[in-house]
Amino acid sequence: MPNRLAHETSPYLLQHADNPVDWWPWSEEAFEEARRSDRPVLLSVGYSSCHWCHVMAHESFEDEATADFLNAHFVNVKVDREERPDVDAVYMEAVQAATGQGGWPMTVFLTPEAEPFYFGTYFPPAPRHGMPSFRQVLEGVRSAWTDRRDEVAEVAGKIVRDLAGREISYGGTEAPGEQELAQALLGLTREYDPQRGGFGGAPKFPPSMVIEFLLRHHARTGAEGALQMAQDTGERMARGGIYDQLGGGFARYSVDRDWVVPHFEKMLYDNALLCRVYAHLWRATGSDLARRVALETADFMVRELRTEQGGFASALDADSDDGTGRHVEGAYYVWTPGQLREALGDDDAELAARYFGVTEEGTFEEGASVLQLPQRDEVFDAERIASVRARLLEARASRPAPGRDDKVVAAWNGLAIAALAETGAYFDRPDLVEAAVGAADLLVRVHFDDQARLTRTSKDGRAGANAGVLEDYGDVAEGFLALASVTGEGVWLDFAGFLLDHVLARFVDEESGALYDTAADAERLIRRPQDPTDNAVPSGWSAAAGALLGYAAHTGSEPHRRAAERALGVVKALGPRVPRFIGWGLAVAEALLDGPREVAVVGPSLSDEATKTLHRTALLGTAPGAVVAVGAAESDEFPLLADRPLQQGAPAAYVCRNFTCDAPTTDPERLREALSS
Repeated sequence: MPNRLAHETSPYLLQHADNPVDWWPWSEEAFEEARRSDRPVLLSVGYSSCHWCHVMAHESFEDEATADFLNAHFVNVKVDREERPDVDAVYMEAVQAATGQGGWPMTVFLTPEAEPFYFGTYFPPAPRHGMPSFRQVLEGVRSAWTDRRDEVAEVAGKIVRDLAGREISYGGTEAPGEQELAQALLGLTREYDPQRGGFGGAPKFPPSMVIEFLLRHHARTGAEGALQMAQDTGERMARGGIYDQLGGGFARYSVDRDWVVPHFEKMLYDNALLCRVYAHLWRATGSDLARRVALETADFMVRELRTEQGGFASALDADSDDGTGRHVEGAYYVWTPGQLREALGDDDAELAARYFGVTEEGTFEEGASVLQLPQRDEVFDAERIASVRARLLEARASRPAPGRDDKVVAAWNGLAIAALAETGAYFDRPDLVEAAVGAADLLVRVHFDDQARLTRTSKDGRAGANAGVLEDYGDVAEGFLALASVTGEGVWLDFAGFLLDHVLARFVDEESGALYDTAADAERLIRRPQDPTDNAVPSGWSAAAGALLGYAAHTGSEPHRRAAERALGVVKALGPRVPRFIGWGLAVAEALLDGPREVAVVGPSLSDEATKTLHRTALLGTAPGAVVAVGAAESDEFPLLADRPLQQGAPAAYVCRNFTCDAPTTDPERLREALSS
């Protein structure tokens, strides 16, 4: 008998719809039931591609005896953190403050007023490694609730008061200058791993937003060290096991410092961010490797994550059937020498083992290896390697595929739109631009209401119930701005403006200029979440600042520019201290210091070859955060095209920054120089 989750759109919640646990979705009704029955709330938070979420579900939530105990003594609430990042953020802050660490699955016990009083992450079915069993935790919480209610209330009240007191002091409303960005670069240099690329130790996460900052800093200042860190990190990741050497696309992170063994889940947001940053790395360096990785990652997203409705699914699982009925992490991706021989024959298997670093001992579990591209002196026959790769990909396709989380998250689709639009434009792949337009159309059709308010998720073309948060507004606006620059269609600039007007009206603290993750009219939680740090994705704060700045450059809107400048005060405070965790904020600050530059390309029509050449040259300019408008002379498609005539009948480009304009040029080479100096 399915529980209440059977009516939800989240694939993660639907995975739990047949549990014997009587789950509730996050709702006022669940807390009313807790008050009516005088029971505490068990809040369980996870997401569909989370390995340990699946483990705990199998061990505890599918167990009849555990479920009976939960149903008798708790109101059980299941939350998909990707659908409700606000709920996740508020309680994760409490977990981290209380325990010093956090993660998923997140297990929190709440009063019927939603105040937390006991926390954890994964709990095993029997005591192990110093951890109590889940049943012991449940019995302890029930006992405290029944026999020591005053103590529980006191703890819950103190936690809520402590959270309320953790307001961000973020250094005022002044944007960072040269000094702070130089200090941020120095801080990154100290944490850089020169042998392996990347920053810090294991586990190692792909630092896409930091690489974007490094590329922009190099473009603005000429700092060779910044470019070197970006290039070397990009190459090490692309050669490592974190990158899928057969099918393209990146795994979530590497469990080791050398990028060898990934945590195999593939997230849309990582691949969108990395696709874009490798395209920008190619733009800065001309690297063939960066070009290949950008295109393969774009193709991976379109091939494996695009939904029937044209949006992009959230993730592929780390686990899959290993062919024996067991769900095993990485089973789809790893190879033994014997499996290579079976797919390729002896000679080509030996070649593949050398080329991809497959050994008898293996680099993963049970003698299997994750495919890599080790640096070797040997020269390989390109045609033979292409044949090997194609046959291995075909053999892999016969394995049981990892599950896919089909929900469409607005923010992550915004990141994908920006990546696909730019990658398609750089490499003359109109199909990728079309895929970006398809996703943007879906967001407008399904995720917008009649006031251009965003819904966070959809599935199968049906909008979910949860309101968009700041990262949705910022990232979707960023995607629409990129699409406007690439396609020359001003409607995308208009849609970005609608979203950013909501940011100004509903997410900004007018007094301080600080940004909140939820709208002023959103559901009230025990705390209004507010996190300016960039983690797996740009924070809503950084994303909104970047989109506000780009929109202001397009339109000349002073309120949008002022809001961006005030929001960047947090980067002035945090950039020199924790640059790894505010990479997108630093990248936006680079754009502000550079202007950003405003480029208008006018021609007789968008299909005119000379106009197309100037437009492509403008898009390939490395000036940080430059915005591009293209259209027919005297067109009203973009504000930047106003009063910009052809030059003696020829297409022309106009470049302005900080209220000063260069002379118009009809020469692509002069335009290129103007956007790279």
